[in-house]
Amino acid sequence: MQATTAALDDPTRLDAEGRPTVALPLGQLIRLSLYWLGLSSIFSGVQDILTGRLQFTGLVERGSEGAAVFQMTVFGTVIAMLVQPTIGTISDYTQTRWGRRKPYILIGSLLDVVFLYGIATSNTVVAIAAFFVLLQFSSNFAQGPFQGYVPDLVPARQVGLASALVGLFQVLGNVTGFAIAAVALFFSETVPDAFLLGTMALGLVELATMLSVLVGVREGRTAKDRGGRSWLAIAREAWGTDILRERSFLWLVGSRLLVLMGSSMLVQLSTFYLAQSHALDAQATASVKIALLALVTASIVLSVVPSARASDRFGRKPVIYVSCAVGTVGLLLVAAAPVLAVAFVGAALVGVSSGIFLAVDWALMTDIIPKASSGRYMGLSNVATASAGILAVAFGAGLIMDSVNSLVGYGIGPRAAMLFGAGSFVLGALLLIPVDERRRAEAPAADGASEDVPARRSS
Repeated sequence: MQATTAALDDPTRLDAEGRPTVALPLGQLIRLSLYWLGLSSIFSGVQDILTGRLQFTGLVERGSEGAAVFQMTVFGTVIAMLVQPTIGTISDYTQTRWGRRKPYILIGSLLDVVFLYGIATSNTVVAIAAFFVLLQFSSNFAQGPFQGYVPDLVPARQVGLASALVGLFQVLGNVTGFAIAAVALFFSETVPDAFLLGTMALGLVELATMLSVLVGVREGRTAKDRGGRSWLAIAREAWGTDILRERSFLWLVGSRLLVLMGSSMLVQLSTFYLAQSHALDAQATASVKIALLALVTASIVLSVVPSARASDRFGRKPVIYVSCAVGTVGLLLVAAAPVLAVAFVGAALVGVSSGIFLAVDWALMTDIIPKASSGRYMGLSNVATASAGILAVAFGAGLIMDSVNSLVGYGIGPRAAMLFGAGSFVLGALLLIPVDERRRAEAPAADGASEDVPARRSS
């Protein structure tokens, strides 16, 4: 009897789906999610600080701000799309005394601080773009392996809660990044090094949350066997054509990309929107952004947990459809807002939409991916995350905002970009239709689809 009980409590025991069976304490789930706060704060904060520098410091000519922020970030995003799945796949096979994920997290986090300093002290578009490329490499060097932890460690019955916590800490990370950027912008006219101090504060936040993983998170399943293959062959596996047989996964990645583009449109272009469409100066822009941020944060936090519970009861896809509908209405209001009060209502709806989506999206993704290759598949899925922000900037700011400002009138461009974001929500909902939301063990395997072979099973 004692032996049977011990086997049932074995944290390495896997079910038929390849997922752990032992429930994690709430404290472990929180520590597992906390690093998302650090990761999310870096890029929300860095990009927001860059938009502030472009809008108010004369770094580029008036009317070319959107194109400049695109040039600063586009090459780094390409690097992120390549690095995250590749390093995530390599980590699936890595065997060290610290486990298969933690060495990458430590190295990537330390390098992030170095490259943040490079961005903060650079004063040309080319130099900032170069350090942004390096920052994308290092942060995704850490993120690719890290995001394999939820499939590694969380049993099926806790997926909804874990997804809600991941979404919550991603949101809190975005909030932290935007808050630091807003404070830097507010003091930029009176404190000479305000933008530098704000940028380095982001690095300190990441280092603090990184320690929560190194100290508080245990390792899960054992590493996959390389079978004598070289590390180069393992890296190439990330981009193997077998991924094309995972049809639900591919449709979900496409849907995720468009939905995140929609929600990114507001946060990425908020400085431009407030300064150009509502004619606010630097301090007024910063003050309004802080108030807007508080409203959006409250909307997100209030919607995360109820959305996760609703997805457990009604299914993941119906809840995501609601998210897309609410986000569409919110961005339409922001685009048309004649006064800030109307924009605030729209922003609150976008916040609710983001909270719903972030609470459920991760749960759906972890339901349908092969668990033994979680680093690879979660890395590939976050190609959408890495590219959503830059595509929002590329289309919303670099193409639509600058063009409409030039052709129609300065200040109309950010409103047109919000309309584009509303359309992204609609397209994201349409791409979700073909996704089979049943858990992998419940859904019939597609012909020739790759099978997930758990590294260990207990009888």
